[in-house]
Amino acid sequence: MNNIARAKVAPEPRDNENPHLGNAHFELAIGTRTMNLTLGLRRAARLRGNAAALSFEGRHQSWSTLEERCAKLGAALRNLGVVANDRVSILARNSDRYVEYYFATLWCGGVFAPLNYRWAEPEMNACLNDCKPRVLLVDRDFSGLAKTLQKTNPTIQHVIFADDGDAPTGLLNYEQLLLDSYPMTDAMRGYDDLACLFYTSGATGQSKGVMLTHTNLVMNVMNTLSGYGYTEDSVGLLAGPLFHLATGARVFTATFAMSRQVVLRQFDTLQALRTIERERVTTTQLIPTMAKMLLDEPEFTNHDLSCLEVLSYGGSPMPEMVLRRLLQALPNVRILQSYGMTETSPVVTCLPPSRHVLSGPLAGKLRTAGRVVTNVELRIIDDNGAEVASDTVGEILVRGPSVSKGYWNQPELTAQALRGGWLHTGDMERLDKDGYLTVVDRKKDMIISGGENVYSTEVEDTIYRHPDVFECVVFGVPHEKWGESVHAIVVAKPDRTLDVQTVLDHCRGQIAGYKCPRSVDIRDTVLPKSGTNKIDKAGLRKLYVRGS
Repeated sequence: MNNIARAKVAPEPRDNENPHLGNAHFELAIGTRTMNLTLGLRRAARLRGNAAALSFEGRHQSWSTLEERCAKLGAALRNLGVVANDRVSILARNSDRYVEYYFATLWCGGVFAPLNYRWAEPEMNACLNDCKPRVLLVDRDFSGLAKTLQKTNPTIQHVIFADDGDAPTGLLNYEQLLLDSYPMTDAMRGYDDLACLFYTSGATGQSKGVMLTHTNLVMNVMNTLSGYGYTEDSVGLLAGPLFHLATGARVFTATFAMSRQVVLRQFDTLQALRTIERERVTTTQLIPTMAKMLLDEPEFTNHDLSCLEVLSYGGSPMPEMVLRRLLQALPNVRILQSYGMTETSPVVTCLPPSRHVLSGPLAGKLRTAGRVVTNVELRIIDDNGAEVASDTVGEILVRGPSVSKGYWNQPELTAQALRGGWLHTGDMERLDKDGYLTVVDRKKDMIISGGENVYSTEVEDTIYRHPDVFECVVFGVPHEKWGESVHAIVVAKPDRTLDVQTVLDHCRGQIAGYKCPRSVDIRDTVLPKSGTNKIDKAGLRKLYVRGS
């Protein structure tokens, strides 16, 4: 099915490495080559080779099988020309092959850079043009689009069909590549070597690739391993999309714990409930929107969820009513919250189950984001850079080994974000006297809708491209299901007319669906301005929310 020669591939030589180091022990000493993400897989295959590692839609793999398949896929990628630091991207829904893609790319020394399949085609092209992958993996849903993307991005030399059945014409077959390849030796990249690029929206609307190293993600494993309830006997459900770090980081935490992972192709309430019951899932993560969807599912009480031990949430604010419902519906489940961002690999703080109580001596911290995790430092500063007193709102700064190296191909933005050795998050928060963090506001003008970050400037720029638009402003408004929804106020040019549907149709196809306005207000007068002659977005938001 392909022209890849069957050959054993040797890794590129590296200084001071021992290919056997860490296989028998969980060694995490900073400064050694054991600080690598493939250590968890090698260790699990050595210690629990016959135990179940990965499950997806009726397919099950042991740790030994998973390691061998990743080593074979790594060899196939090497034969396709992937060398150290080359990027490998994927455009697909969740599957067991998606997890293999993570490890195989690292195994051969590459950098994995997943694409958000919810993006519009121009957004995908912008990402691919930035990271310039040598290889792209796709599943059946995106195989047709892959050919178009390859034409637009000539650095993509090969496209692999990572799905069941025969590959479409012009695409390499994933399973045949594995059959034609011998397992290669782990390239043993680690420590400060780049492991992955996760793309997140920037303050200007332009996506930026967050550079995460092996150390970044291994330190996140150390910060979360016990809190998320992962042990050798646990079963974790990967319910969120693997193009998001919130779910992707769980792959490594569960692997280091040698826990079985069950993958959902995409989140569906009934499918999630059935999977938890069938696979006896013990731990999972949900964003607040997903939690509310589960609670609202009519079949919720008809499923045996007694196996569930730990449920964590994060990604956006959890409405208090939803949180109370969750605590009441799952009284025997340990519920915890984690707060963080892609740039911090991602966890910064955690509110443990002991504080998820509605009464008693430990109550009172439920609306906080918890306290800082082990290997992270926090500062809250004012506009002059001075630390503020307890319970005073300021910008949160983060420092530690889990903080990203910066942004791919954006040295100036990196220097600005990491000035003084601290990550300047732009989030406005406060710390109480007990060290509990409360999120007061988020990055300027960012909207979090269903766990997805939406920057108003990106949506505004899209609306402004319409020839009849004179002014517009975009901001988030409260939404019962999604947490926030995107609202736009638009003013037409003189002697032009606009309606709501025209604005919505204009946005669709240019930006992802979740970024498109859910509501539009068409006005015939200019928008109010601030003293600096900028549109008074904050004032309009307050007026709109109050009016709603």
